[in-house]
Amino acid sequence: MSTAQKTVLLFIACLGFIIPNGMFFYYLFVEYTSVAAVFSDLLALSFIIDAFMATGLLAWWFAKNPLGKYSWKLFILLSLIGGLGFSLPFFYWLNAQHQNQ
Repeated sequence: MSTAQKTVLLFIACLGFIIPNGMFFYYLFVEYTSVAAVFSDLLALSFIIDAFMATGLLAWWFAKNPLGKYSWKLFILLSLIGGLGFSLPFFYWLNAQHQNQ
């Protein structure tokens, strides 16, 4: 993987961490009164369920087809910290970094 491709992956991971998480915290503190209010919103709940299902499926895929040194467990942790928009490019970037060393 070229340096430019790695830079793009890292840039996308940063955007995937900042934008969705920023929106989540804005709505949590401004629009909703609590996390329970988020879970009572059926549209939000459907996206949360979808994200957890996609994360589980991708973790299973990474367990069966490892990308490199870092395992699917780290992918789950990254997904919980920053969502799929962050975890997918960052997990791929981490494994690509280790392959060149």
